[in-house]
Amino acid sequence: MSSPEPVTPVERAVLLARAYLSRVAEPPAAALAAFVEGLGAVEAAERVRRGAVPEHVARETAARRDVDRAQADLACAEGIGARLLVPEDPDWPRWSFAAFGLTGDPTLAPPVAMWVRGPARLTELTERAVAVVGARAATGYGIHVAGDVAGGLADRGCAVVSGAAIGIDGAAHRGALAADGTTVAVLACGIDRAYPAAHAALLQRIAERGLVVSEYPPTAVPAKHRFLVRNRLLAGMAGGTLVVEAGLRSGAQRTAADARALGRLVMAVPGPVTSGMSAGCHELIRQGALLVSRVEEVLEAVGRLGLDLAGDPARPVHPTDGLDPAQIRVHDALPARAARDIRWLTLESGLPMEAVRPALVELERRGLAEYREGRWQRPSRARTGQAT
Repeated sequence: MSSPEPVTPVERAVLLARAYLSRVAEPPAAALAAFVEGLGAVEAAERVRRGAVPEHVARETAARRDVDRAQADLACAEGIGARLLVPEDPDWPRWSFAAFGLTGDPTLAPPVAMWVRGPARLTELTERAVAVVGARAATGYGIHVAGDVAGGLADRGCAVVSGAAIGIDGAAHRGALAADGTTVAVLACGIDRAYPAAHAALLQRIAERGLVVSEYPPTAVPAKHRFLVRNRLLAGMAGGTLVVEAGLRSGAQRTAADARALGRLVMAVPGPVTSGMSAGCHELIRQGALLVSRVEEVLEAVGRLGLDLAGDPARPVHPTDGLDPAQIRVHDALPARAARDIRWLTLESGLPMEAVRPALVELERRGLAEYREGRWQRPSRARTGQAT
């Protein structure tokens, strides 16, 4: 499915300039981003081509400034139903990405453009989104939790952002799709590549209903450093980042660090203390991440103030719930087998007879006491259907 045209078409000159700039510097390119912000894309691109740039911009662009494949990159994107999303486009997530310019950290520089494939509008999705990330070598526990939480978020109208990797990422995307929700896959390679290859069909499904996104130009290959760089976009697109499983050193930990630096909430799911795949989550919780165990808690943390409140979890119901203290003491005193008279129950419960009698009446009414030939005992299991 081809993605729709922008609400207000961006000038071709701007698209060509941004396409050139997206290839000329390896992200994150803080100096180039500031240079473009100051001059505008068309003028900045022309100066980069000529090498007429400050030294700090030259360091980021000199190696590739003669490589201009803008026309070919735009054509390649169009051929697969993708397009170049630029800051001049109304669909650019300005509010979400504003945090990139506030950190002062060059590793958290904003992208100069993003290649997107899919029918969804990124600016709308980022208004209510959660990044769900975690280990590639995920356990069955982690896969289940990621899919369940992502499905719950999507079912409640929240976009699920992840990195399309094997493990937790894939489970999060599938969970959102299974709930007929929207999910965003952020790649560390060109938009024309399906990586990992095992997720080619998954990425196609995401592109049909949500968005596949990359700041890398078409044909760009995946590389280790690009996965780490890509993680800042995961954090930046979402109101909060949920780490389901993670080792002590992992990309998910990097995403959580980026989220903190961007002023976003970090959440983590606890796991077995014996599991190395939960060690990173436990460390995050010790460092201040919010411990969450169900989708309602995630929504309350990142959702709308006063609207997305998490109710109390369902708790076990016991037959003795609602008894007053005297009734509980008399119930505890009731024998399960040999029935006893009121005098014996008075001694056993330590209550006066005038308190024991009304307690027994209420217990009998509730089916928690049985009267037999002047004596009292607990009802048999056969009669009550459960232990009391």
